Amino acid sequence: MAAENSSESQDEKEVLVKTGAMQEAHDRCQAVAESSKQSESKLTLYHWTQSFNSQKVRLAIAEKGLRCEEYDVSLPLSEHNEPWFMRLNPAGEVPVLVHSGNVICDPTQIMDYLEQNFKDEGTPKLIPEEGSMYYHRVQHYRELLDSLQMDAYTHGCILHPEITVDSHIPAYATTRIRTQIGNTESELKKLAEQNPELKDAYIAKQRRLKSKLFDHDNMKYLKKLLDELENVMDQVETELQRRVEETPEEGSPSWLCGEFFSMADVSLAVTLHRLKFLGLSRRYWGNGNRVNLETYYARVVERPAFRRVLGHVNNILISAVLPVAFRVARKNAPAIFGTTLLIGILGGATYLAFLYMKRRLTVTS
Repeated sequence: MAAENSSESQDEKEVLVKTGAMQEAHDRCQAVAESSKQSESKLTLYHWTQSFNSQKVRLAIAEKGLRCEEYDVSLPLSEHNEPWFMRLNPAGEVPVLVHSGNVICDPTQIMDYLEQNFKDEGTPKLIPEEGSMYYHRVQHYRELLDSLQMDAYTHGCILHPEITVDSHIPAYATTRIRTQIGNTESELKKLAEQNPELKDAYIAKQRRLKSKLFDHDNMKYLKKLLDELENVMDQVETELQRRVEETPEEGSPSWLCGEFFSMADVSLAVTLHRLKFLGLSRRYWGNGNRVNLETYYARVVERPAFRRVLGHVNNILISAVLPVAFRVARKNAPAIFGTTLLIGILGGATYLAFLYMKRRLTVTS
């Protein structure tokens, strides 16, 4: 009987061991599956720091508090023209968002996608419920601000610095952009020949580039756009005044469309920051002109998300020049090391030759 009990006890132990092992294996599988699932569903953004549309998307991501892997696609180094990126976005433009097998290339669609797919309880909403008066207000100002041709303002101010005041654009940029556009055209032609499957995409981009240069270098066209911007800024100033009248008491400031920070504020904040960078802020606010706009900008630059994403963007050295220089150095590390070594050897040989000649002259005298 004792033997039987001992046998049964041993069997129970074996069952428990097997069950524990199976449970452990199951837990490991679950962990791997969860890890794989998280990997598939992670947000990945391809952008460039100085790209206006990239800035809008990055600010929206920061305001929503989303975790996102960001990869710089350097426009000065033409990385957006490389075949791997053209396969990702045939237009060859940043930003591009990748999430759960979805590739979204249009900035407005990216921000709408973020709003529709990340609406957990702890995630801030940047677009009110559809059907509410706030929804239509936000959408109206989003569309109004997003209709501005910011690339035309940017290139126009670089090509014609005389229309700007206190611009952050480096003095060398005017000559540099003309040279870069010329080089890019021939580069796109070469890439089209080297990558037949992307030929149509490269040719289309080459045509768009020519058209843009023609329009953005046209002073008459640029002045027309700047006048139209006056009208948009007037509408925004009027809307901000309505917010002031709705909440006259101190300590409860509101944003463009209400007491909440919305997608319309994302567009407005980045637009004002770009105008400041281009040297156009004095034309559109300040010195008693559009005081609500001036107050709004002073407040928005203090938001934690804004400071994190755009705090150093207007400092070209920190946000663009140094990152590009480090990337070039990293790519050309072997060549740079070899050149440095060669210079060192030649310098050392020259110094030894100098010492030798000095010694001979000393002995002779």
